[in-house]
Amino acid sequence: MDSRTKILNAASELFLEGGGAGLSVRAISKRAGMSTIGIYSHFQGKQGILDALYIEGFNMVRDAMDVVAEGKASKAQVLESCMGYLKVGEQNEAHYRLIFGETDAGYEPSEEAISARTSAFSKLVRVAGSYLPDTSTSIEHRQIALDLWAIVHGYVSISHHASLTHDPSVDWKAMALRVVEIHLDAVMN
Repeated sequence: MDSRTKILNAASELFLEGGGAGLSVRAISKRAGMSTIGIYSHFQGKQGILDALYIEGFNMVRDAMDVVAEGKASKAQVLESCMGYLKVGEQNEAHYRLIFGETDAGYEPSEEAISARTSAFSKLVRVAGSYLPDTSTSIEHRQIALDLWAIVHGYVSISHHASLTHDPSVDWKAMALRVVEIHLDAVMN
């Protein structure tokens, strides 16, 4: 594992344990088994590390939703895109929590980080919007993307709260996809 990956993995672990407040260059260097100088040689301190995690997180979301090259999306493809989003939230909890607001008050995403966020949302608009009839507007494309985002984000967020998820019989992904499918059917009727 390269040094950059070690640093980001250590930062992810610390973020899960204590949020943005739990991150310091010293704590990250200790967890990664590196000197603080080694951290600064790869990143511009804590802000640079948070930016790298933020960008990685949104890139994972965007890539997970990239299921339609061009043309119309089928309902199955939209569901596959939503499943990809749900998996990212489940498998990369630290990234997910960071990109959706669980940071410390001092973090401001860079231009590059904002661009990664915009690219991920644009992918969702593209996939969800291409499911709609050809006569639909860009406003309708954006609205269905926001609807689907609210559904899957809600389920991921709820699943991250341990007190609500002690019941192993609860399948959050299946529930979210069922609601997405109901919404897609309603939109087309």
